[in-house]
Amino acid sequence: MSDNHSIIEIDNLSKAYGYLPVLKKLSLTVERGQFVALLGPNGSGKSTLLKMISGLVKPTGGTIKVGGWDMPDEAAAVRSQIGMVSHKALLYDNLTAEENLIFFAKLYGLSDKERIKELLKQVGLEKRANSLVRTFSRGMQQRLSIARALLHDPHVLLFDEPYTGLDQDAGTVLDGLLQDAHQAGHTILMASHQLERAARLADRIVIISRGTIGYDDTRRLSSSEIAVLYTETTGAATAR
Repeated sequence: MSDNHSIIEIDNLSKAYGYLPVLKKLSLTVERGQFVALLGPNGSGKSTLLKMISGLVKPTGGTIKVGGWDMPDEAAAVRSQIGMVSHKALLYDNLTAEENLIFFAKLYGLSDKERIKELLKQVGLEKRANSLVRTFSRGMQQRLSIARALLHDPHVLLFDEPYTGLDQDAGTVLDGLLQDAHQAGHTILMASHQLERAARLADRIVIISRGTIGYDDTRRLSSSEIAVLYTETTGAATAR
């Protein structure tokens, strides 16, 4: 890697579906331990970018490096460094919380049951370890998804609209888990429409507009200041 402080290096990244361009020569470098909020209208390319970083989608052009590994050629090595949480829980409803984590741990070649107990406690689900996931609220499923993403202690955590469908209490719990992950040294990229949370949680704001980066800064800004920049950058209004 060209910079020991950077963990993600993206250069001239493009993605098109047929004749429809989604990302257009986007370049972005993320330093280790940063919490980056990715903002932008629906269809701006936020989710596509996260999927390409995680190896779920292949780029049309450009390069991605995570921890010095090239995507998609060294995807297996990259996936070992990444945990992803989206608005879809990606859990097995017919398994308990503990059984879900045991299953995913095996995929990573892990067998540490103490680690699983520790994670369930960390996300506040230790008392529901033996409950079927189908009995969980949306917020509880999202907490278990975070435990799943943290199983292999990845360097990078990707969050794609993690607050979708959460009530206020569940959102507050998720705030705390994100803060804890950031303080523990994880690099976080979070695609979100939640400007207030971006202002409070992230230490870098990136606004994607029309498939490329229109704004990128590490200044601490209020949600109202971000809203103004968002509108200026994208030409779209946003609720906050």
